[in-house]
Amino acid sequence: MRQKPEAVCTVALIVINIAVFLILTMFGDTENAVFMLGHGAMYEPYIIQGHEYYRIFTCLFLHFGISHLLNNMVMLGALGWNLELEIGKIRFLVIYFGSGIAGNTASLFYDMSTAQPSVSAGASGAIFGLMGALVYVVIANRGRLGRLSGRGMLIMVALSLYFGLTSSGVDNLAHIGGLAAGFLLAVLLYRRKNIYE
Repeated sequence: MRQKPEAVCTVALIVINIAVFLILTMFGDTENAVFMLGHGAMYEPYIIQGHEYYRIFTCLFLHFGISHLLNNMVMLGALGWNLELEIGKIRFLVIYFGSGIAGNTASLFYDMSTAQPSVSAGASGAIFGLMGALVYVVIANRGRLGRLSGRGMLIMVALSLYFGLTSSGVDNLAHIGGLAAGFLLAVLLYRRKNIYE
């Protein structure tokens, strides 16, 4: 009898993201901003003037090209698997989507302040939220959780932020906002003595 994977939410999110990407590639170019905008990517004028607030959520499932998708899915698999098994399915989903929406909202406000809106999409704000949550969970477990250590997590955060800040076309506000939201949500939701649902 085959055993179902325990981190079912992480697996489901990866499958959904890949499925959305494959479907979109059948109809157009996922590296084309106009095409992505037509399928739910985030764009400040459409959200604020057009009241298309759903874009803050739908853009979490869109990716600009195969590299963008694969990079995010590898990170989602690694971080999500560890966090979901430790914190439980419902809390995991709250952190994932809460961080993603918070990160996109931070990015939206930045675009409003600069008056230079850009088309953005990707799960990285939510994934940075998982990273932030894991930082807190490791700290709460006295600096170690399985193979994860507090020092290792902080190095991962620093390197991820560094690569984002030194690369072009990266929505760093979504990353930073997601990271902070994930950490704060974990502070609110995680209890060491009640780690499984």
